[in-house]
Amino acid sequence: MNIKSRLTILSFLQFFVWGAWLITIGTYCLNAKGWSFPEFGAIFSTLAISSIFMPPLTGIIADRWVNAERLYGLLHILYGVVLFYVPQVNDPDTLYYVILAAMICYMPTISLSNSISYTILKNNHYDVIKAFPPIRVFGTIGFIAALWTTNLSGSKANSNQFLIGAVAAILLGLYAFTLPKCPPPKAISRNASIIEQLGLSAFKLFAKYKMALFFLFSMLLGAALQLTNMYGDSFITGFERQPQYADSYVVKYSTVILSISQISETVFILTIPFFLKRFGIKKVMLFSMLAWVLRFGLFAYGDPSLFGTSLIILSCIVYGMAFDFFNISGSLFIETNTDSGIRASAQGLFMMMTNGIGAWMGSTISGYVIGKYFILPNGDSDWHGIWLCFAIYALVVAVFFTILFKHKHDPKAVEAVQH
Repeated sequence: MNIKSRLTILSFLQFFVWGAWLITIGTYCLNAKGWSFPEFGAIFSTLAISSIFMPPLTGIIADRWVNAERLYGLLHILYGVVLFYVPQVNDPDTLYYVILAAMICYMPTISLSNSISYTILKNNHYDVIKAFPPIRVFGTIGFIAALWTTNLSGSKANSNQFLIGAVAAILLGLYAFTLPKCPPPKAISRNASIIEQLGLSAFKLFAKYKMALFFLFSMLLGAALQLTNMYGDSFITGFERQPQYADSYVVKYSTVILSISQISETVFILTIPFFLKRFGIKKVMLFSMLAWVLRFGLFAYGDPSLFGTSLIILSCIVYGMAFDFFNISGSLFIETNTDSGIRASAQGLFMMMTNGIGAWMGSTISGYVIGKYFILPNGDSDWHGIWLCFAIYALVVAVFFTILFKHKHDPKAVEAVQH
């Protein structure tokens, strides 16, 4: 099996083990268990909390002491073991700590998988700009496969979704040990500063104005990245309480409908090389922010009626641009603007700001705001107001990004990532 095929399997399983429960944990907690929005917001915030410190920490370890593929494999095995325990949990406070443990193991593997793929591709003389996006597409396909597996097996409202992820995670962990070696890029000089010895050099990037702004807006947009993952399935499933929609296929197969978002990702991922070279990182990120405005705005007017379903589907199509143009382009931006000796650490910082601090803000604040301002007198959720609120937030971020982030597009700088 050639290198690209092996990395394709890695990418597929990387997101399968997450997609098995990420979209449906809201249905599990809010609809099946009947827990409150603040309780669920706290549980979901564990994705962010772990991303604040684990990706930078594992990036440092991979840059300095341990082969990236070995660290990656170990983390996935531990992640799978923790997921096996979830069915034993029956209260939100305990589930908070169990999911936190799982996320401490899983979240750093996203940036590690990027670093591993970049390293192996470069070592085998591939053009990373051209070779990586098609490989990453299969990560999205893996996520879709997980969504369908969970929905069609009748697991979206029970704990079986976590068992599906657990089995796949352990298999992925074992598979990782068969990958080509990805040793730390360089030895530490005896004359190195204490910052270099501890692997903290990547934090110096915050001293550069452009990089600091990039990380700031990564954090602000990161607050929006997981909101539809948090609430999307619960939002659609909630229509079952309305008699005219109780037997709707949209409600019954909500996860399958939402998987259109990931199908859209597979298309937009393949367009990234063109858009990145043609428009540059600033415009590509701006396209992402405006796509988030549409993602939330279309949800605000969606329902299981024929017209409302078309809006939900359109929102799912827009999601591909919203998610990919930010995450993949941001990762490639880091790759083109940092020294090779700190790239794994820098990728970890990017994860920290987006899926860490940013996502913590989004999950925690959204749970509080919904619980306080968007619960109707009859106990139902005002989803129209919720999604419009999120859309306005994304628009405000886009406006400030356009004004403040100064970056001159240089196609040659983008091409440099392949060397």
